[in-house]
Amino acid sequence: MMTVTKHVTAMVGNHAVAYAVKQAKPQVLAVFPITPQTTMLEKLAEYIEKGELKAELIKVEGEHSALSAVYGAAVAGARVFTATSSQGLLYMTEMIYWAGGERVPIVNAVATRALAEPWSIWDDHQDFFSKRDASWIMMMAENVQEAYDMTLQAFRISEDKRVLLPVMMGFDGFILTHTMERLEILEDETVNKFLPPREFNLIDFNDPVNVGPIAAPDDYMRIKFETMKAMEGSKEVIEEISKEYEEISGRKQFGLVECYMCDDAEYVFTTVGAWTGDAREAVRRMRSQGKKVGLLKIRVVRPFPRERIKNVLKGVHGVVVFDREYSYGIGGILATEVKATLYNSGIDVYSVIAGIGGKDVRPLHFQKVMEDVLNGYKFDERWLNE
Repeated sequence: MMTVTKHVTAMVGNHAVAYAVKQAKPQVLAVFPITPQTTMLEKLAEYIEKGELKAELIKVEGEHSALSAVYGAAVAGARVFTATSSQGLLYMTEMIYWAGGERVPIVNAVATRALAEPWSIWDDHQDFFSKRDASWIMMMAENVQEAYDMTLQAFRISEDKRVLLPVMMGFDGFILTHTMERLEILEDETVNKFLPPREFNLIDFNDPVNVGPIAAPDDYMRIKFETMKAMEGSKEVIEEISKEYEEISGRKQFGLVECYMCDDAEYVFTTVGAWTGDAREAVRRMRSQGKKVGLLKIRVVRPFPRERIKNVLKGVHGVVVFDREYSYGIGGILATEVKATLYNSGIDVYSVIAGIGGKDVRPLHFQKVMEDVLNGYKFDERWLNE
């Protein structure tokens, strides 16, 4: 084990992500302000004004232009970063698909927030999950520390020549963006070794290429097939980079999924994002009562870690999946994907929809649902409206 040098401080989530971005040393940033992401942009601008981050911060008129700007810079070989939330992510949508389809290395931090209509500034995961088919790697943080760690790892993953896909790092609006937590920050020298400058670009002026041309059907199918292989292959890269980051940070990292008290669990919560902490507390309380429950946290939702989920949940009786978003006409998105993964396994999957538009969800809510399941209450889908 290498000697780990780090600094312990406290930061709100937006500032923790901004600090990780500063350490990653992107050359070009384009971020349009939107609640609850705005204070991240302000902190990045402050770093540039003080000379702590030598980067071009492009002032744009909206989120579509923000992603367009960093897309072009990334194609030219720059390390780039952008961030947004909610309606801003929707406004980026056209360029989200361009960046994913072209497999351009980009990191985009998404402070998750409910979508209109009705208008809301509070947290849920609908914005983030709406981009699940856009050829982006998508990961989601549980706490401020993980948001910092994931941001640094996202740059490495995105730029890895075996991957070359943009990465979206989601973290819950207000719940994490504006909450101050203890944070371990790596030394700049350590980050520099973990994340060296980009070694390549797509533009060679001696041998120019056409970026973004129309593709005939045969070429289009081939390109999409290659993207599929890169996405599936990124699972191994994500796990590999996670282990390397564990070495340099001295803190346990979990790659695609994290299990808590799963070894002998008979029933397991499944979550993504900040409310995983509430589910973790519910597990602790129920374990103290002798109930064999556990928690599976899905850290990466694209690529969806099917193999890891099957392995972790092998032998459990049931899985209670909490979704903070909903696909109308089919159900909770995470629950639907877990059901597909566990099809014909004999494991019962219970879908719970909660926390939409910032509706409060506490450990007691998790406990109550699990108690009902343990007492034999059967349901396919349940909304926590009370």
